[in-house]
Amino acid sequence: MTFPSECDVLVVGSGNAGFSAAVSAAQSGAKSVVLIDKCPEAWAGGNTYFTAGAYRTVHEGLSDLLAVVNNVDKDLANRIDLSPYSKDDFANDMHRVCMGRSDPQLAQTLISDSNAAIKWLAKNGIRFQLSFNRQAYKLNDRYQFWGGLALKTENGGKGLVEDHKAAALRHGVTLCWSTALTGVDLKASSTNGAPTRTQRVKASVLHDGVEGTIQAHALIFAAGGFEANPRMRCQYLGPGWDMAMVRGTPYNTGDCLELAIRELDAKPMGNWSGCHSVAWDANACANIGDREASNEYTKSGYPLGLMLNATGNRFVDEGLDLRNYTYARFGKAILAQPHHIVFQVWDAQTIPWLRQEEYRAERVERITANTLEELAEKCSQRGLQDRDQFLHTIKEYNEAVYAHRQENPEFEWNPAIRDGVSTQSNTKQLELPKSNWALSIDQAPFLAVKVSCGITFTFGGLAVDPENARLLQSSTGRPIPNVFCVGEMMGGLFYDNYAGGSGLTSGAVFGRRAGNAAAKLALAANKSEIAPERGYGTVKL
Repeated sequence: MTFPSECDVLVVGSGNAGFSAAVSAAQSGAKSVVLIDKCPEAWAGGNTYFTAGAYRTVHEGLSDLLAVVNNVDKDLANRIDLSPYSKDDFANDMHRVCMGRSDPQLAQTLISDSNAAIKWLAKNGIRFQLSFNRQAYKLNDRYQFWGGLALKTENGGKGLVEDHKAAALRHGVTLCWSTALTGVDLKASSTNGAPTRTQRVKASVLHDGVEGTIQAHALIFAAGGFEANPRMRCQYLGPGWDMAMVRGTPYNTGDCLELAIRELDAKPMGNWSGCHSVAWDANACANIGDREASNEYTKSGYPLGLMLNATGNRFVDEGLDLRNYTYARFGKAILAQPHHIVFQVWDAQTIPWLRQEEYRAERVERITANTLEELAEKCSQRGLQDRDQFLHTIKEYNEAVYAHRQENPEFEWNPAIRDGVSTQSNTKQLELPKSNWALSIDQAPFLAVKVSCGITFTFGGLAVDPENARLLQSSTGRPIPNVFCVGEMMGGLFYDNYAGGSGLTSGAVFGRRAGNAAAKLALAANKSEIAPERGYGTVKL
């Protein structure tokens, strides 16, 4: 490949947002689109590769989604319960889990454009499926979807990146790996030695260790957050965050965030002390994601059981809400526990409900026992410090569960809804309740899994125009000419928590918009540059 020295649109970052922007730019008429990433091709896809591929979208029910999925036949469709998910549903979930702090215009754009963006991705060859394994429980021979989240991509993040790469190549996007952005100059420039009448972006890059430049009419930042940078995690997220385990790519180190603020006066925005983090296999590698195991190191079965820290105490309400609305914040709670470790615990009643891809013996160390005393002893060999407190906590929990059952015999356990099966009754209440799905843990065999905190992505980013994702300047608040920002680098959507699946949808919605706007800018500039003007010759691009 001949390394390009100029293009219409330059995209920095090869995740879902970057590929969406690049393909959108090509579809919108940009003659040349170049996508660069500092990672080698073997690490293409950024953190997108490590996701489960879930997209949250407004939809009108099952019939609306059947048009884009490939894993439902007529017979199966007749056994699915999937309620519509309206704009109000999406907005209420965003408002609730993000404490009402999301930028209202960004949120409105995300929500109103979500359905169209999904169908656009499908037309581009992204293979969608209904997420039976992650978002539905089979009850009475019917699949009940829950949590406002039904879509995933085939083969998760791996399949999503594969499909994005194929779409980019079909649309003529040039992909440049091992190419780091090192500087940006917005001053008027020239092409092929001839002056231009339009402003260009001059990007300094390091390609396979060799310095170079790429001139473009528009630059789209899509280079991720700083979750793989322990220094920045401590600086912005706070003490102890250098101990978090990196779920995904080691290349998201915040370089482009710092570059944009330093060289372009980009306006910081959003929850810089917040992030998406999850319960993560404590035996996984701490500093880099596993491209084979990928998202399977996530341990999200806690609503079905209990989580106890190294001192034998519970520390969160495992049944506070449906998993989609708690998993991204519970990682932070795990990190705050002694030695940053926690034991998830279940008994025979709920072990069969755990997802095999996360909890099978080939993927995680399963600590099994025929008595709770034996389980406590085995956990003590793996970091549990107070065996007696561990047993006391479970005993007290079980007593509270039975008290609630005796007082509320009409309540039925149902993991697909907020069932109200809890630990709180008139006769006994726990200081820290389990508000839903509270079954006793007293039927052998027993299972425990040791987990820690795995960081996914950071919430702090840069301010953009909600209409087209154009980057805003800190000193003036005005759009920065020719520069856009999407994906994890865009700040203002998520605060403290996020609604599962909304991150990938954001990348597609704003990536698509940025690509379209960048292409229009390039088309206008090309027309201007080839028109003769006194003092300028005709420039052929």
